[in-house]
Amino acid sequence: MRADYRVEHLCGATLYLSFTPEGVEYAYRLGLFPMHDSRSGEILWYRPDPRAIIPIEEFHISHSLAKRMRRGDFEIRIDTDFIGVMRGCANRPEGTWISEEFIDVYGALHQMGVAHSVETWMGNTLVGGTYGIAIGGAFMAESMFHYRSDASKVALAALVDRLQSRGFMLLDTQYLTNHLVSLGAVEIPHRVYYERLRRAIRMGCSFS
Repeated sequence: MRADYRVEHLCGATLYLSFTPEGVEYAYRLGLFPMHDSRSGEILWYRPDPRAIIPIEEFHISHSLAKRMRRGDFEIRIDTDFIGVMRGCANRPEGTWISEEFIDVYGALHQMGVAHSVETWMGNTLVGGTYGIAIGGAFMAESMFHYRSDASKVALAALVDRLQSRGFMLLDTQYLTNHLVSLGAVEIPHRVYYERLRRAIRMGCSFS
């Protein structure tokens, strides 16, 4: 049996979240997300304040990346190798929070139609991608990777295009990095993020 984890919610109430597919989906609805702590072996739950998002309507890419996308160096596929994308994201020399337990739980969420991957391929080789959780009109991006230059950027651009075409209103990237700033990411207070999340998850959008 999996252990439950105690967290404090926004209003001060105590919640107990289990690291199961259902528990993880519930946590995202509350604005929380899990990460594995390799030192303690525990699952820790996070709620950053401020929170990083990419305003979907303001997403922009460089002229060089747009040119490369038009050239067709990469093939974009959706949900054809979800586990492969997770393993690519976990393959980091500095270590990773994506444990085998994570791959099992998020793999189950993928089978449930909640978790999705956007993949960049060169021929029959997966060379980059990103994955995350879609609930209503919100997409919570978890991580991305690349084995070829620009492969992750192309995957992110394809993700945003898909969200735009399906009427999504929120793209959560959790934390701000210089790379995400270059793509239009900004920080907002968690209370603002949570209100946007509440509105977004009530929408009837479909990622698939």
